[in-house]
Amino acid sequence: MNKIAVLSGKGGSGKTFISTNLANVIENSTYLDCDVEEPNGYIFFNKDNSALESKKVYREIPTFDGDKCIGCRECVEFCKFSALAFIADKPLLFEEICHSCGGCELVCKHGAITNKKIEVGSLSVYKDKSIKTVSGQMRIGEASAVSLISEVLKEATETTIVDCPPGSACSTMEAIKGANYCILVTEPTIFSLHNIKMIVELVELFKIPYGFVINKSDDQLDYIIEDYIKSINKDLLMKVPFSKQIASITSIGKLVSDEDLESKQLFETLKQDLIKRAVL
Repeated sequence: MNKIAVLSGKGGSGKTFISTNLANVIENSTYLDCDVEEPNGYIFFNKDNSALESKKVYREIPTFDGDKCIGCRECVEFCKFSALAFIADKPLLFEEICHSCGGCELVCKHGAITNKKIEVGSLSVYKDKSIKTVSGQMRIGEASAVSLISEVLKEATETTIVDCPPGSACSTMEAIKGANYCILVTEPTIFSLHNIKMIVELVELFKIPYGFVINKSDDQLDYIIEDYIKSINKDLLMKVPFSKQIASITSIGKLVSDEDLESKQLFETLKQDLIKRAVL
């Protein structure tokens, strides 16, 4: 299975722009939108926005049997996310910060902990042309996207492009699991350089090969990113020009790889580069 994860240090860098257009030039690809707090990739592939399949997604949180609990506090001491406290001689769960790891149930020797399901969001599957699009939508008020992203990733096929959440938090870590290559999208600014360095730390921690794309490229500013890329001996895969035409096409929900010949050639070249690297 070939799974390419597309990441950025911050929102607005062009992560969805790169991942949707790359998926578009790869035959029979699957596009997974794991940016589940604000998914919008499906807009570029599905003109009527009608899903073939939609389902609710749940995660499990612990519940406590007061008759069986002896107040040993092992569950509270085990929880590294501080989602449990011991109040009035019984455990108290803070649902918003529970990571649904199931560890508290495992350490309870008295069978006082069972699980219940709560809704975390929904998953929708679309199909347009030869591209399968899977989009997760997190429920308003839900704090953790990890369990929903895990469900989205189950829809991966032989060739998959993963549109990751921005940044380097737990949700991004979940999204890059199983990826055999990462594309790091950045802009030629000092702010973007700072953020992309954190993404580099993340993918190196996971030991995943990676390369860079500079979006909104500017000949006078690209050195900000290019000098850093050279300093860590990594590859610059592609530069996307800062273009009014590209922005105009994208702003109306169309793919530049369909509408603009030069842009299509850019993404076709990126695809061939990834093939040479045995990523595709």
